[in-house]
Amino acid sequence: MTTRAGFVALIGEPNAGKSTLTNQMVGAKVSIVTHKVQTTRARIRGVAIEDDAQIVLVDTPGLFQPRRRLDRAMVAAAWSGASDADVVVLLIEAHRGITDGVEAILENLGEVAGDRPVALAINKIDRVEAPHLLKLTKDMNDRFPFTESFMISAEKGHGVKHLRKWLGSMMPESPWLYPEDQIADLPLRMIAAEMTREKLTLRLHQELPYQLTVETESWEERPDGSARIDQIIYVVRDGHKGIVLGNKGETIKAISKAAREELEEFLGRRIHLFMQVKVREKWLDEAERYSEMGLNFKDGNG
Repeated sequence: MTTRAGFVALIGEPNAGKSTLTNQMVGAKVSIVTHKVQTTRARIRGVAIEDDAQIVLVDTPGLFQPRRRLDRAMVAAAWSGASDADVVVLLIEAHRGITDGVEAILENLGEVAGDRPVALAINKIDRVEAPHLLKLTKDMNDRFPFTESFMISAEKGHGVKHLRKWLGSMMPESPWLYPEDQIADLPLRMIAAEMTREKLTLRLHQELPYQLTVETESWEERPDGSARIDQIIYVVRDGHKGIVLGNKGETIKAISKAAREELEEFLGRRIHLFMQVKVREKWLDEAERYSEMGLNFKDGNG
């Protein structure tokens, strides 16, 4: 049997639905999904199987105008994800149409994609009427020579199988790149840290989530099949530490419980999760923090 395997980069503005689409295609939760923008910091890859093809999804951070070092490193990771892939999929939101952000992506797309096939995926189609969708598809295709256009709802799964089938057919002939039962190439330590960060993001409001990062400090396998996981939440100020802990430690307890339950479900076994909150004023300028997130610190320059 001839097998195929390759990389697909999902690009788009923050919140376009890239993580939801990754999870829908893989059939498991590998990329964290929240309603805050810029949640996906590292290029989390999910592995989807379509007949004899293995599709490795590179879920890039959303493309936006970078202001800080972390922002710049994230945008660099997104574009390099696109330039390393076999196929690029640009995801846009049906109800938002061609925003300034989409315009900016279209300007760079040709140069980054080179001669690779680029598909357009219009997401959240349930939010608009059919004539609007057809016009948006035409307008986008007038601006860029997309190889194919798809209309999908990543959340509800509409059109996702069709897209996955096409992507499978576009993968180059190759042995599979990952074992059949592997759904993401992120080390489990990073997946655990992402799950906790998702819970923090959902629980805390405004700017705080971008001022904190989570690292899995140690992971100890127990003889009874369970695991003990120790995590550190780094924040930049004492005041932030108080917010994360909450009144009498209630917030951190709730976050810890939610993260532990999700980890147990994901791993299918018992987890003992311990969290510490540490103030580290300069974490946004420390190379080590970036490599823990799978980002290149140097890309933050400029």
